[in-house]
Amino acid sequence: MACKREQRFRRNTIAFWLSDDEKAEVEAKIRLSGLSKGEYYRRAVLGQEVQVIAGNYMSAKLVKEIKELGDKISTYNKDDAATAELIQLCRELKDLWEEKKESPYPAR
Repeated sequence: MACKREQRFRRNTIAFWLSDDEKAEVEAKIRLSGLSKGEYYRRAVLGQEVQVIAGNYMSAKLVKEIKELGDKISTYNKDDAATAELIQLCRELKDLWEEKKESPYPAR
């Protein structure tokens, strides 16, 4: 069971409203950062640097997200130009990932 609010180190709540597009954009950035939502918001609001981490763990998470995106897209109408473009983008991202894995140079 969670401790009482008064006993928490961080006991204050800040809330704000976002549009659906803004929320999707923020959540994508959070996933790519590798931080928890709370830590991401704290760093962003306090003006601290928030980086996208490109280590093996984060790369694997990114690949998983791209695969899930591809799976979702493949259920849409394949005759639709926008869907075809998204499928092509996912393929290109997969190809870039494969090239990056085979590169002898470490990521910066």
